[in-house]
Amino acid sequence: MKHLFKFSALASAALFCGVATVAHAANPAPDLDLTIQYYSKVMTPEGVLRESRYEETMLRRPSHVWVARVLPKAALADHDEHEVQRGASKAVKTVALKSEEHKHFNHVVVPRHVILDNNKARIEFIDAAEKQVVTIPPAEFENVNFDGSWANAFYLLDPEQLKTLPLSTKISTVPGARWREREKNGVYQRVLWDEQKQIPLIVETGDKAGSFYRRIDVKPLAGLSKDLPWLKVQGFAQKEYSDFLD
Repeated sequence: MKHLFKFSALASAALFCGVATVAHAANPAPDLDLTIQYYSKVMTPEGVLRESRYEETMLRRPSHVWVARVLPKAALADHDEHEVQRGASKAVKTVALKSEEHKHFNHVVVPRHVILDNNKARIEFIDAAEKQVVTIPPAEFENVNFDGSWANAFYLLDPEQLKTLPLSTKISTVPGARWREREKNGVYQRVLWDEQKQIPLIVETGDKAGSFYRRIDVKPLAGLSKDLPWLKVQGFAQKEYSDFLD
């Protein structure tokens, strides 16, 4: 069974089994600015509890989804120190630089831009610091944790697949949002879906034995940004994913 938590980016990744499709909701989905918090914990066979959490921001517009990792100050400091070291290396050895840059692209920390183009999803990463756009061919989608589904990128999970999850008796405290859930063989899935915004507000997956638990919390922001970063790439170098492979 696939789970949403494997974003397959922003992921993204489907919460449900089956082939993801491009979903067409009855009403056009509204533009949204979101913050998304991811949390997971897994108990290993050795009895070690591993936890992870991170946060992303997302802009949703017609035919465009922009997702950026929120990096803590400590992570930014490490990144800046790495850049200083790279700068020093540039000044000393230009030839060595080419080998270093070959491996420099990190899709996790670079904002990803998913575009609906001719009814198919394509993905690129926009590195403003390096002033470059890195395009990803479909054959390499898996290497950047992208499942190729526009529906999963735009709605965070495919609304058509969501319908296969039964409505729950659990009461929602959010107006216009309804819980859906399923339990099978001790594994449960729960989704609090906002019907108006067409986005999940909470997604939970786990097992009753407590061996794993994953949760996504989605918070729609009050306003909409007019600063759309994918419109600021004029003059950026165009790169391909293969440029960074050995």
